Amino acid sequence: MKRLLLNCDMGESFGAWTMGLDDQVMPHVDCANIACGFHASDPGVMRKTVGLALTHGVRIGAHPAYPDLAGFGRRSMQCSPQEVTDMLHYQIGALDGICRAKGGRVSYVKPHGALYNDMMQSPDLLRTVMQAIAAYDPALPLMLLARRDNQPAGDLASECGIELLFEAFADRAYDREGYLVPRSQPGAVLHDTEQVVEQALKLANGQALTANDGSELRLDADTLCVHGDNPAAVEAVKQIRAALGRA
Repeated sequence: MKRLLLNCDMGESFGAWTMGLDDQVMPHVDCANIACGFHASDPGVMRKTVGLALTHGVRIGAHPAYPDLAGFGRRSMQCSPQEVTDMLHYQIGALDGICRAKGGRVSYVKPHGALYNDMMQSPDLLRTVMQAIAAYDPALPLMLLARRDNQPAGDLASECGIELLFEAFADRAYDREGYLVPRSQPGAVLHDTEQVVEQALKLANGQALTANDGSELRLDADTLCVHGDNPAAVEAVKQIRAALGRA
């Protein structure tokens, strides 16, 4: 069984508005993808989430997005390469500054929402994201979607001088090429805990998943994205960790 790092999106509260059960899920994950203020979070939320991650020895990743607080970063935006670079440096730098003040560092980057999906569909945008990360700190890996064929992304990363962390999802349905089924489509999100744990085990064991067209899909991933935005999701994280022999 492959040792998949468990990662979770965190720090997505904003002001008086609370989202997620970060304090409950943090002890059970390896990597925290912390929002940097453009789709969610604020300086105080970032500080608290960074402190929680450091307390539990969890790796901290920057989770930058398009500037879209109202849409939670899930709406695509037309941005020039320079605008994308600037927004990534702004957000990574903000979180990294808070990390350094508390004795930690950002250790990878995972774009959020529409920015994540758009870069997986656009080689030009993906190149821009990789070049922006390389310009900030080439030692920071980029976390991105594992697909049927990871080679093109791997080749581009080598060209840009950065490393990659390929991620898979325990609670999402896939199409035949390894893209996530859009949330707008029925069955895109798996809600049954038993089904989620089963998919996590298949990914860890290198077994084929069933794509939405019925075809077999094998994904070579380094990390597994889990969610902790409700009590059922937190329980699923615990069961996944136990099933992977990480209790």
